[in-house]
Amino acid sequence: MAAVTMRLPVARQVVAPSAPRGSEKHLVAPGDTITTDTGYMRGHGTYVEEEKLIASVAGAVERVNKLVCVRALKTRYNGEVGDIVVGRITEVQQKRWKVETNSRLDSVLLLSSMNLPGGELRRRSAEDELAMRDYLQEGDLISAEVQSVFSDGAVSLHTRSLKYGKLGQGVLVQVSPSLVKRQKTHFHDLPCGASVILGNNGFIWIYPTPEQKDEEAGGFTANLEPVPLSDREVISRLRNCIVALVNQKMMLFDTSILYCYEASLPHQIKDILKPEVMEEIVLETRQRLLDLEG
Repeated sequence: MAAVTMRLPVARQVVAPSAPRGSEKHLVAPGDTITTDTGYMRGHGTYVEEEKLIASVAGAVERVNKLVCVRALKTRYNGEVGDIVVGRITEVQQKRWKVETNSRLDSVLLLSSMNLPGGELRRRSAEDELAMRDYLQEGDLISAEVQSVFSDGAVSLHTRSLKYGKLGQGVLVQVSPSLVKRQKTHFHDLPCGASVILGNNGFIWIYPTPEQKDEEAGGFTANLEPVPLSDREVISRLRNCIVALVNQKMMLFDTSILYCYEASLPHQIKDILKPEVMEEIVLETRQRLLDLEG
């Protein structure tokens, strides 16, 4: 007879989060006055009323020289050139694919903006257009880079580098784009035996670290061999650690994920999602990050 675990609600002491040094931001709610100085330019998320700059969304105030804007804390992904994204193919059209990237509009991947299998460089022909579903079909996951942003906010992608392309076996975690920290690289091989792609659009891909990079595949061959149990356990633990960090509103980057993974090792994978365990490992992660900053 299988055992049944029953969890009863208990009063837990809420730990006040301590933010890392230099991370304090000016948070505003809709209607809050940002500044009364008339020398500033109005940016996204703001409007001018009675010579005062007022926030129209809830979020963090960002200043670039004289430009003031408010970046919403919970919003759809707004693409910027150079961003790394993880997306899912939703439709195959003439010479292009439609890609879901957690933005307001579907993104576009042109046939001319991708590597052909084998990495050969030539003009795309009618045969390539007929074979588009052999390259990518509906439901496939890809990693790509934002090439340009159209006037309506839609994003154009490219996968011309061999590090981009079709994704194989792994786990997709969807989080708020505002929780993914912008870094020089978003492809990380973690020492625990798994790799992560931290998409700027809030899509995070966790997969077993390949033993060797297949440079000749052009980003199209997906390894469909069974994943060993040890790798699946590492991926599952990483997934639960990311969910715990998101639940506690922690920024996601390679160091925070690795520290959270190491803090979770004394616990079983399924126990990481318990509220008290979640608070414990995230508190330890936050403290290690504070110690790292000195």
